[in-house]
Amino acid sequence: MIDLTGKTAVVTGAARGLGQAIASQLAALGAAVVISDVNEEGAKQAAEALRAQGFEAAGCACNVADAEQAKQLIRYAADTYGRLDILVNNAGITRDAMLHKMEPAQWSDVIGVNLTGVYNCLQPAAVLMRGQGFGRIINISSISWLGNIGQANYAAAKAGVIGLTKTAAKELSGRGITCNAICPGFMDTEMTKTIPDQVKERMIAAIPAARIGKPEDVAQAVAFLASDAAAYITGEVLNVSGGLQV
Repeated sequence: MIDLTGKTAVVTGAARGLGQAIASQLAALGAAVVISDVNEEGAKQAAEALRAQGFEAAGCACNVADAEQAKQLIRYAADTYGRLDILVNNAGITRDAMLHKMEPAQWSDVIGVNLTGVYNCLQPAAVLMRGQGFGRIINISSISWLGNIGQANYAAAKAGVIGLTKTAAKELSGRGITCNAICPGFMDTEMTKTIPDQVKERMIAAIPAARIGKPEDVAQAVAFLASDAAAYITGEVLNVSGGLQV
């Protein structure tokens, strides 16, 4: 049984979807959770829902693409709960377009949130965790890092997250800090609800597990990597995709 009692976690992009499921899982295992999201009201509502279940949680608005806001988020968690043990970089957006039609803003917006946003949170968290001599950093990438039609910006950002993860792991492992990445596959989230049913059916047919992934599937993997059981695992990339390859 994973026990995160006494640990403090920050989960970005956690007002809904994968992030909310991750925050709920960590809270259920005993962690105090700071739910961060660009949607301040959504973050506060998600935190209130956890508190109503008897868990320790707080909501905090943050645009991770803004370095100062990211620093304030990490500082808020440490000030509120006394330390920061777990950082889950989950915040992400899509601005899909074929490469020859992609506008500069579509590229920069996705890179800003999905890659620079990970660095913006990871860097101040690493400073704090080095001082503690302990930390668990889990970055949410995607199997799309291998390339996906219409997602040059998204794939590039998620590939960058993996490079950042492996570098951070090498730099921080001697300080008791692990850094790993999770690559979800086709998941049942708000991001995929707009996909036409016929397209969904084709995508599910390509998944060896024969089903779309649930946010809880990713949350369980995050919980393991955040736990003491994963203390000797760092720099790894874990696919949570039902066997799907792109």
